[in-house]
Amino acid sequence: MEVTNTLGRRKTSVARIYMNNGTGNVTVNGRDFKEYFPTMPLQYRIRQPFMLTETEGKYDVKVVVKGGGITGQIEAVRLAISRALVEIDEEMKKPLKAEGLLTRDPRMVERKKYGQPKARKKFQFSKR
Repeated sequence: MEVTNTLGRRKTSVARIYMNNGTGNVTVNGRDFKEYFPTMPLQYRIRQPFMLTETEGKYDVKVVVKGGGITGQIEAVRLAISRALVEIDEEMKKPLKAEGLLTRDPRMVERKKYGQPKARKKFQFSKR
């Protein structure tokens, strides 16, 4: 199998992954994913697509992720891994889609408007 290359996005985070057959190593920006994402809930989100498709330990994943915060980055990586698994085997689409892992979350930060301190907050109004 050659390398599968996919992209995942969330808010301002962009994750590019390169997946090929291997022993289950996941590296994020040159570091082990357990070092890059230190807490258990974040590590669970990386493993979730593999657990749902019962492919844990079958693929090596190299991730390059930029922008945003930790949560946005982890969600972008999870989407990219899910897309790569579907690209490898179409049978994996059903369990991933049922869990909502193939849906790109469209929510973005609303822009700040002029004449206001934030996107929706208004300056204090004085009647007199």
